Amino acid sequence: MSARVMSPVLVGRSAELGDLDEALAAAPGAVLVGGEAGLGKTRLIREFARAVERPVDGTPRGRLLVGGCLELGSDGLPFAPFTTVLRGLVRDIGIDGVAELLPRGDTRGLARLLPEFGEPESDTPSGEERARLFELVLTLLERLAERQPLVLVIEDAHWADRSTRDLLAFLIRNVIATPLLIVVTYRVDELHRTHPLRPLLAELGRSDKVRRVELARLSRAEVAELAARILGTEPQPQLVDKIHARSEGNPLFIEALLDSDGTLASEIPESLRDLLLAGVQRLPDETQDVLRDASGGGTRIEHALLAAVSGLDDTTLTRVLRPAVAANVLVVDGDGYAFRHALIREALHDDLLPGEHTRLHTRYAQALENTPGLVPAGRLWIELSHHWNAAHDATWALVSSSRAAGDAHKALAYAESLAMLSRVLELWERVPDAAERIGAGHTDVLEDAAIAADLAGEYEIGIRLATAALREVEESGGPSTRRAALLELRGRMRFEIARPGFVEDLREAVRCLPAEPTVIRARTLATLAQYVRLTTDTHEARSAAIESLEIARALGDVTAEADALITLFCVDIDYDEDAQMLAEVDEVALRSGSHRVLLRLAVIKSHFLEGRGLHEEAVEVARRGMEQAKEFGVARTKGTFLGINLAEPLVSLGRWDEAFTVLDQALEQDPAITIRTSLLVLLGEVATARGELATAEAWLNASDEIMDVTMEGRKTQDYFATLRLKARLRIAAGRYEEALEAVRPVIPTTGLPDDSRYAWPVMVLGATACAALGERAMINGEPALPQIEARAAGLKVLGPAQEAHRLTFLAEVSRARGVNDRVAWDAAAAAWDELGQSHSLATALTRAGEASILDGDRDGAAARLRRAADLAERLKAGPLSAQIDDLFRRARLTRTSGQTTAPPLGLTPRELEVLRLVADGQSNREIAEMLFISAKTASVHVSNILTKLDVTSRGEAAATAHRLALFPAPTLKR
Repeated sequence: MSARVMSPVLVGRSAELGDLDEALAAAPGAVLVGGEAGLGKTRLIREFARAVERPVDGTPRGRLLVGGCLELGSDGLPFAPFTTVLRGLVRDIGIDGVAELLPRGDTRGLARLLPEFGEPESDTPSGEERARLFELVLTLLERLAERQPLVLVIEDAHWADRSTRDLLAFLIRNVIATPLLIVVTYRVDELHRTHPLRPLLAELGRSDKVRRVELARLSRAEVAELAARILGTEPQPQLVDKIHARSEGNPLFIEALLDSDGTLASEIPESLRDLLLAGVQRLPDETQDVLRDASGGGTRIEHALLAAVSGLDDTTLTRVLRPAVAANVLVVDGDGYAFRHALIREALHDDLLPGEHTRLHTRYAQALENTPGLVPAGRLWIELSHHWNAAHDATWALVSSSRAAGDAHKALAYAESLAMLSRVLELWERVPDAAERIGAGHTDVLEDAAIAADLAGEYEIGIRLATAALREVEESGGPSTRRAALLELRGRMRFEIARPGFVEDLREAVRCLPAEPTVIRARTLATLAQYVRLTTDTHEARSAAIESLEIARALGDVTAEADALITLFCVDIDYDEDAQMLAEVDEVALRSGSHRVLLRLAVIKSHFLEGRGLHEEAVEVARRGMEQAKEFGVARTKGTFLGINLAEPLVSLGRWDEAFTVLDQALEQDPAITIRTSLLVLLGEVATARGELATAEAWLNASDEIMDVTMEGRKTQDYFATLRLKARLRIAAGRYEEALEAVRPVIPTTGLPDDSRYAWPVMVLGATACAALGERAMINGEPALPQIEARAAGLKVLGPAQEAHRLTFLAEVSRARGVNDRVAWDAAAAAWDELGQSHSLATALTRAGEASILDGDRDGAAARLRRAADLAERLKAGPLSAQIDDLFRRARLTRTSGQTTAPPLGLTPRELEVLRLVADGQSNREIAEMLFISAKTASVHVSNILTKLDVTSRGEAAATAHRLALFPAPTLKR
């Protein structure tokens, strides 16, 4: 037998090693390392690890934590790489050492990943518990990184389970400020079109802090170098040619083809499988037999488990495997073994005959049932599910899948729990006594699977499962409480993906419950009120919330009372009168002590304050809520919603750069579509105000995609806000007819919650478009302005912010009717000034300044425009600054008392301005309108210009101006 070895030196990967070194120096960040199987991803990571842990001046550059995703048929092990990382960390620094790195020194939050940390903090898995787990893992890694730079490596992400992918994405999105580098490896040849890792890689790859590294095949020169390193001598050119041609530059295949005596290891194999098996087939028969046994256990297998499956004692197993280790087919990995490459294991396993395959997995399952401790805690039932399923034993596959689903749910791995429950459902018809075997009926499994789908965010699947469960409950005449619970579940999931029918589900859930006061009735009524308030039926929402509140108080359930009060408060907010009710909500929520309720309170309180125009207070409440979310361990998940409520008042106050930071962080969390629209609209409106119209259009398109659903389920603040952004953007681009088309849907859509808060700004924009279009302003073939005025007349004015919008609307309507009313604009400016809304104030001052020019009040115009200019400059609101500069120039107002350079050619400043407009092709009448002078005065200026330039026509004057480049660029004729 010829012994082949690996190259002692990594060949052809110096650039990739350099990329990893640079990424570590620039940490925090992430590197996604992709490549075909066999190209050396693991070897690259191993070399990088040596470099990181190599002492420099007696101290390593950093710490390395490595966890690999495990292949187990089609079943990923929940959080497998993170469990491995934690287990290694415990071995390194102990449980007490881990506790020192966690808030309050409490490790129970990590118990769902590693039982050694004790019992979980809560017996009830939930979305909030999962969010807290993710936060805790990130906190642990960040605090480790504070001690020394940290590299977290997650290998073989193409095998990652959904929960691992979710946690990995969370870490990469949220790591900031600490030197933590996350490295992810994956096989590109595994990523078929529908592979679940593909969208995650695409999403993460768009982040500035994520680098992509893809390993290429080796060149002929690199193949020659690798062969020389393996052989210890330069290979013959003919041998290099053969190896390069056959291996196509794949290092694994090169090592498989090359023998240590400088020849090809075997005849050229017919296929990749034959090539991979060639090295195994030269091993002793007994070694080959045990390798086949090992292939059934995945890429890594514990020594004790392999001994149990093979039937060999420790000494014999060690002797039999030694040739495989020497030949580099297996490598020793802790207390077990790993295949040199997963492709070798796959080839061995695929080479088993059907009977061998069934018997092998049966032996695995029996060994695990006889000795559960052969695998780490938490893996037993999912491994049994895999092996019994592979052994085609439906009964035990069903039983173990049911138990595996329970374990996964407890570990907050909801997607994996759903997968196991789906397997139970698939096997159900093949097991006659399935219900007796698992102690649950078919309907129970459907309901559990629907709940798991809801928690996993798999709403389409969850709706189908809940519907199937409802059908069985109805056919069997099951209890009304169960039917109500399923209807509520389906209704909530329908809402999450903006599906019609969610309100009908919730109404039916309430109808089928007994009238007597119970906890489930209070909860269902609160849910109905919460969702039906998003429609036009606020009366039903209020009635449901009041009944829920009465039941909660009768039962003494403070949390339910707080939920009902919050929902009742939100049904129809009055920004003038509801401050007292908010104080009551505040008191009950604090009394409940519920983290979820307190965060909900922070959301609605900051929403109320912003709507009332108390922007600074809204910022303070939202920030405090985000601090609470951090304290509760859900800052970067549940705290995302509060990001909207923080960004909105920051935008109102003109603190746009701060708002951008908050919005970017919120979007990085990949928020649900039910809250993403608000983030996109805020980003789009600031971009529009700064003149970044292409960027704003991209944000609008993203928001439009979310809104491209049926009217049912659209929140006023999303639907009207998206239309508001569209109208604002079209006005900025001078496309006024399209702006009115964006305003059009708001006119007939009345009665939605918070209607006046979100409709007033749209009506203002409608009036602005009408002012620009004059008699051409039409909606549905009829004059637009009367329709807009009629809609505004039906709007309430709740609070000072809405009063400011009303005053602005009246001023714009006057302008649309041909009267630029300085008094009206001054009133609007005063209202915005009182609220501290910089951009709205600057806009109103600009309009007031323009009106003052027309009134002949040049000093008043200059004062207003100077203040507007200062505000616009601070905001970096380019379009508004340009509009103000234009007014200064056209009205011959000075921004400062400084002297200006004398105009050329003996022209006065006013004549120079007239010449600019002549060069633009404007008529005397148009010049007069633009410069706020009479047509006769414009004619006199033109005559003086012709004389001074010694030309006889307007055309010659324009040509002279262009030839001398007196003006930077002609403006568009208006």
